[in-house]
Amino acid sequence: MPEIFGRLGEAYPDATCSLDWRTPWELLVATMLSAQCTDERVNKVTPALFERFPDAAAAAAVESSAVEPYVQSTGFFRNKAKHIVASSRLLLERHGGAVPQTMAELLPLPGVARKTANVVLAHAYGINAGVTVDTHVGRLSGRLGLSRHSDPIRIERDLMQLLPQGDWETLSLRLIYHGRAVCNARKPACDRCLLADLCPSA
Repeated sequence: MPEIFGRLGEAYPDATCSLDWRTPWELLVATMLSAQCTDERVNKVTPALFERFPDAAAAAAVESSAVEPYVQSTGFFRNKAKHIVASSRLLLERHGGAVPQTMAELLPLPGVARKTANVVLAHAYGINAGVTVDTHVGRLSGRLGLSRHSDPIRIERDLMQLLPQGDWETLSLRLIYHGRAVCNARKPACDRCLLADLCPSA
């Protein structure tokens, strides 16, 4: 695993979160919207969304139907709008409107699973609580033989065993970048993959 991690680091030295955000609240919402949607699409809708709803208090004060038009193009928009409003109300009720800094406090928020919580903790607060497992990370973990599981929580547990805690989110980012650039879902470009000699699927 260190060899894979190192090679990915050489290929993607500047790998970082692709979502645009300024506050933990914005990152939380953007990550919720990124489910089944590209970060590029999310970044197109969030400027208007955050102008209208700059914090949890603003989103908590409306019904989800008021949020829907802003997030419609991200897919599953009715559920996402409901989650944004419900999470905002819970943040006000339990945390004074602030986004908490622990996994245990984030997971009860509607629309927040470990993936979203890991992103928020790592990028907003510098806390590596786990490995963010999105579709790219899940796919590459299987192809590279890093995990035999399909369940994101089990994949995350496997990946957490392979590197020190300080590298967990960096591993996720590098796998995401490689998944986008080379090891895509439909037709992985094994002929130009820097991990081909290490990959059992190549």
